[in-house]
Amino acid sequence: MSRGSPGVATKAETGREFFTTRTVTEALAGFRPARRTPAESVPLDRAWHRVPVAPVTAPHALPGFRRSTVDGYAVRAADTYGVSDGLPGYLQLTGAVLMGAEPTVTVGPGAAVTMPTGGVLPPGADAVVMIEYTQQVMPGTVEVIRPVAPGEGVVRADEDAAPGAELVPAGRPLRAQDLALLAAAGVTTVTAHARPRVAIFSTGDEVVPPETAVLRPGQVRDATAVALAVMTAEAGGEPVPSGIVPDDAQALETALRGALPSSDLVVISAGSSVGARDETAGVVGRLGTIWCHGLAIKPGKPTLLAECDGVPVIGLPGNPRSALVVFRDLPSAAGRLDVVQVRVAHGVATPVFGLSALLSVITAADGYVIIPEEATGLDAGAEVDVTIYH
Repeated sequence: MSRGSPGVATKAETGREFFTTRTVTEALAGFRPARRTPAESVPLDRAWHRVPVAPVTAPHALPGFRRSTVDGYAVRAADTYGVSDGLPGYLQLTGAVLMGAEPTVTVGPGAAVTMPTGGVLPPGADAVVMIEYTQQVMPGTVEVIRPVAPGEGVVRADEDAAPGAELVPAGRPLRAQDLALLAAAGVTTVTAHARPRVAIFSTGDEVVPPETAVLRPGQVRDATAVALAVMTAEAGGEPVPSGIVPDDAQALETALRGALPSSDLVVISAGSSVGARDETAGVVGRLGTIWCHGLAIKPGKPTLLAECDGVPVIGLPGNPRSALVVFRDLPSAAGRLDVVQVRVAHGVATPVFGLSALLSVITAADGYVIIPEEATGLDAGAEVDVTIYH
């Protein structure tokens, strides 16, 4: 058997394809299909996890006025210089600022104005003394025991954003905090990419629908498609369950040809290995270009990445646990990225081991730990980052 370069398939005398894997790092960096869904206008209350087509900029300064960040007194900072517990300063209370209202008082030399958190800083003031460092020793007189610098206890009018500043970038799914900032800026709609339509196929003569009441010997219910649909929706896509295709090259080719025109991504579970019944690679190779067939990841090595008529196609392993691990993106073999399921309790992550075919392993886990390709393992007690399942 000849030896191929990384990412290029090799064949034995039988003509069957053998794996030549790429690393996950290579896949993330190199498999970058150009397909993008069209733009559409999305109301802000439905824009969570939507992906902006272009950066969204501030139409005006935020918050738009100088405001207090603490409860206390608006002052001229120079009037507090040199004060201390042993040598307090005294200011004349000349008024108060109300929330949601424009100040009706100006802070002159030696004066103080009562300030609520979030209130508009009155003219003449350049700082706010926290109430904890003051007391009213007599009606109309405020004692100050701590000096403040200009700008202390105050947010500038453009501190959140200057006019025209980028509020959220293009290409990143919108998070709750992003939506809050857009709402504060008065942005009520976002131009975002349409949700990608993801066709989800399961393959295999032994695979039957989950509603099958009685299994014949050798049959298994389709445990993968429903989970892939949920994860597609979680990732911001529109899942399109496309049924079960038998182990027949012509049937799979017909199904793929039918799905490609209306899909932005096609996901096929099972059929991506190198056994005699695994047809995905052959069919996809006839319809498009295979970027790689095999990832250096455990579980999930028999993964296929391809592009057909401009539509990315992902061939996932047949066993459900491997498929779910790859779709989401202890000892470890060097050069291979390992995804280890873990339980988390009291700040300690404990590995949950088991065969990759067992769904119960991932069901019992609270999250997973990624052991990078260059590592050869993790010592007990090592600090790790755990991705928690939601």
